Amino acid sequence: MNMVRLENTELLHLFWFLAGMAVLFFIAFSWKKRALKQYGDFNTVRATIDRLSFFRPKLKFFLLLVAIAFLVMAAVNPQVGSRLREAERKGIDLMLAVDVSRSMDATDIRPSRLDRSKRAISMLIDKLQGDRIGIIVFAGKAYTQLPITTDYSAAKMYLSTLNTGMVPTQGTSVAKAIDLAMHSFGENSQSKSIVIISDGESHDEDAIKKAKEASKMGITVHTIGMGLQQGVPIPIMQNGRRVGFKKDSDGNTVITKLNEKLLADVAEAGGGIYVRASNSQAGLETIFNEINEMEKKKYESRVYADYEDRFQYFLAVAIVLLILEQLLSNRRSKMAEKLRFFSEKGGEK
Repeated sequence: MNMVRLENTELLHLFWFLAGMAVLFFIAFSWKKRALKQYGDFNTVRATIDRLSFFRPKLKFFLLLVAIAFLVMAAVNPQVGSRLREAERKGIDLMLAVDVSRSMDATDIRPSRLDRSKRAISMLIDKLQGDRIGIIVFAGKAYTQLPITTDYSAAKMYLSTLNTGMVPTQGTSVAKAIDLAMHSFGENSQSKSIVIISDGESHDEDAIKKAKEASKMGITVHTIGMGLQQGVPIPIMQNGRRVGFKKDSDGNTVITKLNEKLLADVAEAGGGIYVRASNSQAGLETIFNEINEMEKKKYESRVYADYEDRFQYFLAVAIVLLILEQLLSNRRSKMAEKLRFFSEKGGEK
């Protein structure tokens, strides 16, 4: 059974404009006839004017009005649905846990550990096809920045807001990030992965336990180490500019180093892989290729109708009517006068 829908229904209000045109035309036409009658008998006056026609202007206006009506319908674009099809959406669920502790401002990975992470995530989002993504931020505590979604534009918007001042409790609690991510997927049979992006600068033994727990639930935990092992000072930023370096209580400059062992152990416990970022690559592409090998399961099924546009038919009729309207003269033709198609009594009024 064919289904019909109108794509731009709001344009149907233009028919009120056409009705107004018709009313104004017949008011003006009646006024013209009354004006001619002031000069004497109507038939006598009409006979004195060479080939005056009252029917042709009406016909021209009718053709114009119908042509405009067909143009409006072309703009409304009636569509015919000929068949139904079922569309399935398949993919994986991916939770990105991004470290936003102060140490992520370090510049051993340029322009900074966090900025490099954000750029890599943005490139990852561009490669997603049907996968769902969520973002968690963590330092001493973990918070959901973006719930799991297929809205990649929203993901990029939330990604752009990440900064090292958004979590007041400092530290690097990888365990809390994994725990929150585990409970952020929802109930479905989707293939699930957690990607921890951090410098791992903590001695969070609970992180390994949480990674094992996630693995038992069928969730793979990958890790990316942001930073270099030799370490660098932690900059103090104000209004986007460095104003000094962080110091301890004794006045010594604090050095932040990549805790590669912790991140590697977490990835191993979570059944995933560990990648160290560098100034040439951030590691997400390697992990994405690994994730892409996972089985993509159906998580949504919708029924769609295939609709085909029909505006072209209305447009064609409108063009034909406009051409006829232009070819038709307002006055009676000389040929019609000679052949006398219309009698004086029953002819044009």
